[in-house]
Amino acid sequence: MNIKRIVFGSFVAFASLPTMAQMDASIKLNEVMTDNHASLIDEYGVRHAWVEIANISHSTYNIRGMYITTDRSVLNQQMNVPERIKRMSIIPNGDVRTDLSGRQLVVFQLGSSPAQGSLHLSVPVDASQPTWIALYNGNATQLIDSITVPVLAADQSFARIANNGLATDWEVKSADRVTPGIQNMTTVSESKVEKFKREDPHGFGMAVMAMGIVFFCLALLWITFTLFGLLMRHMETAKRVVRQQPIKPITKTVEKTLEVGHRTGIILQEGLKTKGIDKEVYMAVIGMALKQYQDDVHDVESGIITIKSKDTGWDDEYAQMTQFHSPILPAMPKSPKIPTGPEMK
Repeated sequence: MNIKRIVFGSFVAFASLPTMAQMDASIKLNEVMTDNHASLIDEYGVRHAWVEIANISHSTYNIRGMYITTDRSVLNQQMNVPERIKRMSIIPNGDVRTDLSGRQLVVFQLGSSPAQGSLHLSVPVDASQPTWIALYNGNATQLIDSITVPVLAADQSFARIANNGLATDWEVKSADRVTPGIQNMTTVSESKVEKFKREDPHGFGMAVMAMGIVFFCLALLWITFTLFGLLMRHMETAKRVVRQQPIKPITKTVEKTLEVGHRTGIILQEGLKTKGIDKEVYMAVIGMALKQYQDDVHDVESGIITIKSKDTGWDDEYAQMTQFHSPILPAMPKSPKIPTGPEMK
């Protein structure tokens, strides 16, 4: 009976090895800071070097019992497990923050005392030297993930570029781009507003830009109203010209010119058809057309009546005196009265 239990337990353990290995591969180092002056602060008001671990899968996985180390000597395959464990710091049990759900992260304080909390590890970090940091499984035999952190300036971090954990590219992030406890948005640049604030902290550039916009708008309004005024003045001038010089006679002149040209063209066509044309007839037709054109074209009247003086002689003194000295004609005898009515009897 005991043999069956041992065989069954061995089979279950052997079958669970690929699953455990796959789950271990879902845990990745995500971001590291070795020189913390003004970044993350712990619950005691102290700043430590820190490391961020991410669960890149969509399943929940508890990382308790795993080991973190900065000692390269653990890479020696001849080293026994107890000796390797002495050079590592174990992630303790009993904290819900170590139970990582899908796409979740957790930050551990390095160079601290485990007595201060479950997220405090005694892993030593030397900020003046490149730091190799590694994550081992619960057996302290399988290397899950590791990275060599270069020497960083104060409050800089070394972070994975992609958040999915599959990318092997890392980059140095400036102090204003460090993201402990949240996803590394390394592929997204800062917004234009944030960049403007960083490059113009005192607001001088903003003031110059605002004044430039105001002056540009004023200049645009001045140009618009100037052009509008010129257009209105030209329209008023055109109206005065039309009122003073009507275009009707001009239109009539154009019509007559077209009519004369049309008649001349007809005569020329007829001459071509008859293989010749009498020059006298041609000249007479042109003369008649010009005469008609001259009679029909009038000057543009201004609407002002001009009265010219003319000597009529009505105030001539000699003529008046002649009337007074004319000979007196004898009186004509009266004609006899013809009786009418009763007087005829």
